[in-house]
Amino acid sequence: MWKYVLKRLLLAALTVFIIITFTFFAMNAIPGGPFDSEKAPSPDVKAVLEARHNLDKPLVEQYVLYLGDLLHGDFGVSLKTGRDISTTISESFGISAKLGLMAAGVALFFGLIFGSIAALMRNKWPDRVIIFSTTLFVSVPSFVLATLLLLVFCLKLQWFPVWSTTSQNYLLPVISLALYPMSYITRLTKTSMLDVMGQDYIRTAKAKGVSRFFVIAKHALRNALIPVITYVGPMTAYIITGSMVVETVFTIGGLGTKFVSSIINRDYSMIMATTIFLSVLMVLATLISDLLYKAVDPRIKFE
Repeated sequence: MWKYVLKRLLLAALTVFIIITFTFFAMNAIPGGPFDSEKAPSPDVKAVLEARHNLDKPLVEQYVLYLGDLLHGDFGVSLKTGRDISTTISESFGISAKLGLMAAGVALFFGLIFGSIAALMRNKWPDRVIIFSTTLFVSVPSFVLATLLLLVFCLKLQWFPVWSTTSQNYLLPVISLALYPMSYITRLTKTSMLDVMGQDYIRTAKAKGVSRFFVIAKHALRNALIPVITYVGPMTAYIITGSMVVETVFTIGGLGTKFVSSIINRDYSMIMATTIFLSVLMVLATLISDLLYKAVDPRIKFE
C-alpha cells in the first residue's frame, strides 16, 4: 500500500509541476501586464515596479526564480495590494472550505438517499420524479441557479439579505453548489444499486431470509459505493475550488472571489498561488478517494 501511495504522490507532484509550468507561461503569453490599466503609472514608476517583482527579467529567468521561491514556501506578495499571498489564502480558504464541505455533504447525503429510492422503486412514480428532477438540475449551471436564487429569495421575497455573509445565509450558496453533484450522485447510485441488486450474493442473502433492510444497507449500498467514492473525492475538491462564481454572486468573499479578482486585475503572483493551491487540493482529494476503496471493499488490492 505504501508503495502505491508513494507512486501516486510522485505522479501528483509531476501533475502539479506541469500545471505550474503551463499556467506561468500561458499567463505571460497574454498581451498586457499587471501594471497596464486606464490609470497606469508613469513609465519610470512602472519600470521600478517591474524590477521589484522581477518582471523586467527574461521569462525563463522569471520562471526559475519563481520556482526557487516556491520551493521555500514563498508565494510572494500581491502585485496589486502588496499583501502577503500566503496570509490571503489562509484567510480566504476557510470560507471556501466551509461552503464547499457543506455543499459536498448535502450532495452526498441526499444523492445516496434519492439514488437508493430510485433504484428500489424502479419505474414507479418516485423513480420518475427523481430522475426528472436530477436531469433538470444537471442541465442548469450553478451560476445560473445562483442568480435565480438570488433574484427570487433575496430581491423578490427578501427572505435573505443580499450582502450578508453570516452562517445562516450560506443556505442559498450551498443549494447552488450542491444540486448538480447531488443529481449526479443520485443517478450514479441508482445505476450502481441496480447492478448490485442483480448479483448472486444478493439473491443468496434474500434466500437465506436476511431482512430487506440489512440486504440493502449491508450488501447492496456498500458495494454500490465504489463508483460514488470515485466521484466524491474530485467532486469535493471541485466544489471547493469551483465555487468562485457562486461566491462572487453571493459576495461570500472566499478564495474563489480572490481568484476571479486576480484574473481581472492580471495579478500574476496571486493567479499562480491560487492555481497551485487549488491544483494540490484536487490531486490530494483524488488520492484520498482512491485510498477509501480499501475501507469500503477489503478485497481491493493496491498494486
